[in-house]
Amino acid sequence: MASFSFDIVSEIDKAEMNNVFMQSEKEIQGRYDFKGTSAAIDWLDDKKGLKITGDNDWQVDAVLDIVRKKLVGRGQSSKVLDLSKEKVVSNLKTTWEIPFKQGLDQPTAKQITANIRANAPKAKPQIQGDLVRVTSASKDELQKVISLLRESDYDTPLQFVNYR
Repeated sequence: MASFSFDIVSEIDKAEMNNVFMQSEKEIQGRYDFKGTSAAIDWLDDKKGLKITGDNDWQVDAVLDIVRKKLVGRGQSSKVLDLSKEKVVSNLKTTWEIPFKQGLDQPTAKQITANIRANAPKAKPQIQGDLVRVTSASKDELQKVISLLRESDYDTPLQFVNYR
């Protein structure tokens, strides 16, 4: 009997993130309420996240809103932004470093596999590093798992790849 599978991953599309960055930067430069201020967006080391700078919390939050709008406009999830770091205030500037979430962490992978085992007993999930592989003898069962996970709310964006 044939066995079918797919992988559940959480990855960022670097090209789309570059487009989001450039569009956000262009909007920040063109906005009237940011003229003559330190409001800016920059890359974190090797494009692993964003560094937002502003004169105060309001400006940093406004820049983050711009980034979120650009993410949605380009079909990306704003869940890719790791907002757990604190804002840093120094020299009358506020800076916020926001790394990108890359890969499934162990707690989320365990939560996904538990959800699959509870709701789709014919599918077999396996954690393999930073991805979860789901196998089944039925393609319909795999489709059921994909729709189940799309309905569930996880704090990382999920993609389904290598469907065989």
